[in-house]
Amino acid sequence: MNILFTVCARTGSKGAVGKNVRMFCGKPLVYYTLEVYEKYVKKYDIEQNRIDLAVNTDSEQLLKQIDGKGIKYIFIKRKEELAGDTAAKGDVIQDTLKGAERITNCEYDLVVDLDVTSPLRDLKDIEGTISMVTQNEKCNFAYSVAESRRSPYFNMVCKGVNGFYDRVIASGYTARQQVPECFDMNASIYVYARDYLLNMTAENRFALVWEMQDSVVLDIDSDMDFEIMEILTKYYWENGMYLDIRGG
Repeated sequence: MNILFTVCARTGSKGAVGKNVRMFCGKPLVYYTLEVYEKYVKKYDIEQNRIDLAVNTDSEQLLKQIDGKGIKYIFIKRKEELAGDTAAKGDVIQDTLKGAERITNCEYDLVVDLDVTSPLRDLKDIEGTISMVTQNEKCNFAYSVAESRRSPYFNMVCKGVNGFYDRVIASGYTARQQVPECFDMNASIYVYARDYLLNMTAENRFALVWEMQDSVVLDIDSDMDFEIMEILTKYYWENGMYLDIRGG
């Protein structure tokens, strides 16, 4: 099996300026993603036909950080039309796959995207999300989630066309325990079968999820998120949770 890992990170960000190249607990934020990728390669390089990493970015600073790690990767320059706030992540990953296949002349079976701003993940989370696709004949897309603290059936509201607020999904549930199980997409890991990634539609999507531990902050998107996540990360490390790269 040929697997392409992707790291897609643009320069601009309205929530936390320069978030993809910031330092996090003493290391460049992207190092947390690269460390777990390297762990996967070390464990599975013999079993898989090919494992590559492609980086899609318009940030020279990010590339310098990755070069400083001494890791081999395929560089895909972020297209201008995919560098704005409204660009869909799936379109960026698709473009990364196409570019990587042109460069390597290799057809990949799976694409695994690891988000830079979700640094708390373990090898088992990558393994688990991949297994959702490889061990289910019909599944062509899988992504990581965390237990949701709110439910659109019970305690989430939105503004209606009449200007008043009501539950996102109208229901007669009277207790949280009654509602269908819901999850937050934590933006950490996405696994695509190649054919689905190249032809993404709602009709041909057969998705499964891998539940990760709830780390409170799902992904970093503001200055406060950075501060809170650093505090939480140090706590998790002290309690033997998540990959600790301080000595790496």
